[in-house]
Amino acid sequence: MKFGIATVSISGNLEEKIEAIAAAGFDGIEIFEQDFIADARPPGDVGARIRDAGLEVMLFQPFRDFEGLPGKLRQKAFDRAERKFDLMQELGCDLVLVCSSVHPEALGGIDRAAADFAELGDRAAARGLRVGYEALAWGKHVDDHRDAWEIVRRADHPNVGLILDSFHTLGRGIDPDTIRRIPGDRIFFVQLADAPLIDMDPLYWSRHFRNMPGEGDLDVPAFMRAVMATGYSGPVSLEIFNDQFRGGLPKSIARDGHRALVHLMDQVRRAEPDLSVDLPEIPPPVPPNGLAFIEFAARGQEHDALADHLRTLGFSKVARHVGKALTLWQQGEIRIVLNAETQGHAGNAFAGSGTSICDIGLSVSSSGDTAARARALGAEGFEQSRQEGELEIPGIRGLGGSVLHFLDDRLGDVWNVEFERAEEPGQGAGLTRIDHIAETMSYDEMLSWSLFYSALFGMQKQPMVDVIDPDGLIRSQALSTADRNLRITLNGAETHRTLAGEFLASRFGATVQHVAFATADIFGTVAALDDLGFASLPMSSNYYSDLAARFDIEPERLARMQASNILYDRVGEAEFYQVYSRPFAGAMFFEIVERRGGYDGYGAPNAPFRIAAQKRLGRPKGMPRR
Repeated sequence: MKFGIATVSISGNLEEKIEAIAAAGFDGIEIFEQDFIADARPPGDVGARIRDAGLEVMLFQPFRDFEGLPGKLRQKAFDRAERKFDLMQELGCDLVLVCSSVHPEALGGIDRAAADFAELGDRAAARGLRVGYEALAWGKHVDDHRDAWEIVRRADHPNVGLILDSFHTLGRGIDPDTIRRIPGDRIFFVQLADAPLIDMDPLYWSRHFRNMPGEGDLDVPAFMRAVMATGYSGPVSLEIFNDQFRGGLPKSIARDGHRALVHLMDQVRRAEPDLSVDLPEIPPPVPPNGLAFIEFAARGQEHDALADHLRTLGFSKVARHVGKALTLWQQGEIRIVLNAETQGHAGNAFAGSGTSICDIGLSVSSSGDTAARARALGAEGFEQSRQEGELEIPGIRGLGGSVLHFLDDRLGDVWNVEFERAEEPGQGAGLTRIDHIAETMSYDEMLSWSLFYSALFGMQKQPMVDVIDPDGLIRSQALSTADRNLRITLNGAETHRTLAGEFLASRFGATVQHVAFATADIFGTVAALDDLGFASLPMSSNYYSDLAARFDIEPERLARMQASNILYDRVGEAEFYQVYSRPFAGAMFFEIVERRGGYDGYGAPNAPFRIAAQKRLGRPKGMPRR
């Protein structure tokens, strides 16, 4: 099976698009007419450049307003088609996309349209070309692939076939299983796009909000399963119209597109194993069992300040690396590594971002299978020199140049192999495990990393929410494994004035802005933290007055919450308690949470008040921004 992508799907000029598409691993390209017209090279040179890049010209599109025209308009449509046939032959492309007409004078009628396509098929066959007909969701007379197929069927010409587009089918709510009745050899081309479910005009929705399969809400896997059930064996291509993508980096968007197609076809194969999917098999998604460790790059005074901060949270320094400036801090199942190395990945991370989380370890059932799937999905592998006796732990590059390492049972002994015990007694504060981590990025990157985590680990997405910052808006989306052993929130900043935006601007690529620890007894934990000298984020009395108005909370419990700066949320009978540290190392912070009764959120209603409190407090003294 060959993968393609339409040039309209990514940003840049035609040359930049060709380079990005080739680099991402695609087999071919759909030339969108507007991209070709804007290029200064003759058609033959454009076609040669595409083939020199290792790509084929799969499709020329679109040819608009062809069928059903009366009189002179009909003749003009055929004249236009002949000119495009000339162009296609120079480009070296044998298939043109004709989309259903929206011309105000177009006449309806299946037989009339079929007759037009039969004649067009004769003209195309004389040149060794083919014609594909696609139903637009907003077509004047044809807006359903079933009607488009009936026109193709009645045209009864070997050079005229059907083009299917997932958006036009799924966006109109048409059952994709109706595709299974179409002979696969009469389908000439398949285009794919996802989209968020938005109630709006379909043309505007299509032109501005399409995204990669897996990034939206449409059931693209069901559509593709139906296509494959017909016996279709042609190209699968992306046609994406998206305002956000138009301003993105061509190579990043193309890489995401290829990853989306690999993931999609893997889903198709696993859902219906009897379908013939002509692609190499890859390991299935390996949902992590949780976070094995988080690693900070930190040196000098910032290192010492962070170590003191961990002590106030009840962590103990339990081990030192045998050959490197690494210390291991632990409480419950939580492992935090402080890396003071001046060389290697941590050294580079500190030089660029100051104190920051540079490495995340994930517990998986098979590190080899996880790494193999990541590579198949286009992830960049990570390696650095190892000292004698150090274990080889598979890793990949993550967001912002950070690293993800995969530890299975075989590699879980790293703490005994590479570290020597250095017991520094800690009192503990009832923290048990890492509840979630929050990664901050530009808003433009959110779809990309949501796709990355869902494709690699099979993580499920929750609806995106807007978080109000006093100085702007932050978009937040949570992802989690089905068993909730791993939770990640993605926070997208659109301006540097927000807390998230300031973090991005000041940390030069750092990604994890905060880590949330779980406790089974929030009140017992805050009492222990008080004894350890922990300084929580002070909340306003107005917040607690509002809680009293919104929820039935016993006055004594509310007073304890206010005294300890504990925030609260409730959905039905499920409750959520949270308390925050004051910011450290610029704009990073820790969170402590307790979930009761199956609460599955992240306290989103509290986020605006937490952000306002952090901004009131400002950057703490003694922890300078680098």
